[in-house]
Amino acid sequence: MSKTKKVLSLTLSAAMMASMSLGAATTVLAEEGGADGFNIAVCLASEPQSIDPALNSAVDGAIMINHMFEGLVKWVDDGEGNAVTAPGQAESWEKVVNDDGTVTYTFKMRDGIKWSDGKDVTAGDFEYSWKRLANPETAADYCYMIDMVKGYAEVADGSADPDTLAIKAIDDKTLEVVLSYDCPYFEEIMAFPATFPVRQDMTEGNEEWTYDVATYVGNGPYKMQEWTHNASITAEKNENYYDYDKLGPDTIKFTLLDDDNAILAAYNSGELDFIEQLPADELPNYLASGELEIVDYIGTYYACFNTEDEIFSDARIRKAFSLAIDRNYIVENVSQSGEVPATGYVPAGVNDAAGPGSDDFRTVGGDYYSVAEEDYEKNCEEARALLAEAGYPNGEGFPTVEYLYNTNDNHKKIGEALQNMWQEQLGVTVTLNNQDWNVFLENRKEGNYQISRNGWIADYNDPCSFLDMWYTDGGNNDAQYSNPDYDAKIDEAKATAVQEERMVAFHEAEDILMEQDSVLAPIYFYTQKYMMADDIEGMYYTPLGYFFFGYTSQK
Repeated sequence: MSKTKKVLSLTLSAAMMASMSLGAATTVLAEEGGADGFNIAVCLASEPQSIDPALNSAVDGAIMINHMFEGLVKWVDDGEGNAVTAPGQAESWEKVVNDDGTVTYTFKMRDGIKWSDGKDVTAGDFEYSWKRLANPETAADYCYMIDMVKGYAEVADGSADPDTLAIKAIDDKTLEVVLSYDCPYFEEIMAFPATFPVRQDMTEGNEEWTYDVATYVGNGPYKMQEWTHNASITAEKNENYYDYDKLGPDTIKFTLLDDDNAILAAYNSGELDFIEQLPADELPNYLASGELEIVDYIGTYYACFNTEDEIFSDARIRKAFSLAIDRNYIVENVSQSGEVPATGYVPAGVNDAAGPGSDDFRTVGGDYYSVAEEDYEKNCEEARALLAEAGYPNGEGFPTVEYLYNTNDNHKKIGEALQNMWQEQLGVTVTLNNQDWNVFLENRKEGNYQISRNGWIADYNDPCSFLDMWYTDGGNNDAQYSNPDYDAKIDEAKATAVQEERMVAFHEAEDILMEQDSVLAPIYFYTQKYMMADDIEGMYYTPLGYFFFGYTSQK
């Protein structure tokens, strides 16, 4: 999942804003909860672009949705702070591989599952929600997450009615899903926010349903209590959740900030119990003190080129800009949180054919360029030769171009480092433009940029999570990239359940993306950093980027 993505543009009316303030009094009471009250405040990012499960495409929104909704499968603590999949709204399921190669899953819904307003959750809610996700009219970037469901392709291209999608509620307690092939990561798809159920009577004909506590009805452990826009989203325990008695905090306040100095100050004052961001200059001190935790994170930070831009439509120019990046300098002197210089797009930690414990996809795929410090000048020489071949020797005549990033101390410093590298090594001028999160996401999505900061976090542990996003007209294809040869390789990988065949096709696809077309410039493979108050325990995490706070407690 991106540290980005698309959502419909929504306009808040004054009435919706007013309705969200109704819970303010109870929020104050909860935070003053007295000796028996336990309330935590966390900061993930600024105002989310969407918290509609189908329309959200950012990690921060996904974390919030994971607390207020639940899929057929959920993430649970393995007892050591690591998240693993387990039955969620479905208590069990049966898988049958059919003679024609299709696969039928039959789910038995858990007893006692309810929406936050007390109504029963049914198999029909999942049928409605998955068909809504696939429907082109929903305009969900993540519609392709269920492309393994039989009939998806025809629904997605508009040639078939969404009702033809092969998901059916046999009765209120039984759900049947037919896959067109045996998808090896389907269990993780069922735990992915885009596949979570939503209520038809709340969403149908109401694009602003997520903004109103009366209509933002979920089926997760927490429910929305209040949304004070650009300030906080507060969730409280859902008394109708089947596991209510085991929940921890009375409220979880998702504080919405993008100023790293303000975030750190709020943490140090005790106003925040958990943070992910802090000023870049402070990283070494907090790492040395042991207060800053560093954990695995399956993702890649990169610069994305708009392949439809007049200048960056030339793959030689894109490759030149990528080769001129000193990735070692950035991880050692700017990000400083143990990140690894990226030598490809799919990061380390993603399974290859042999699965966990064997060589991963990056090791098997190798490097597309050297990140050895002694080879940087050689990379730059190749970059200058490519730029000259494209008609700009020593950068002469190259127009001023712009690098877009969202407001954040780390992104700014990386942008400044890139700006200097491109100036010094290529002789080109790059200006910097920062925008607020929501504006930035929309402009990048629409292709209103030349070079943009980007990042992608695995939605599930398979190279498909990183590679199928660049399919022509894909919902998260921010580069506006299109190559029929690339699309064919993705189709080939998805046409078989044989892992060895899938991986050959995926490696060939990455060769086209990186070696031939240089669609993006990987900078580093992520690590996740965070700080958590010493008196709180029980938080768990998955390297897909999700933190879970619903079962925390005070020491």
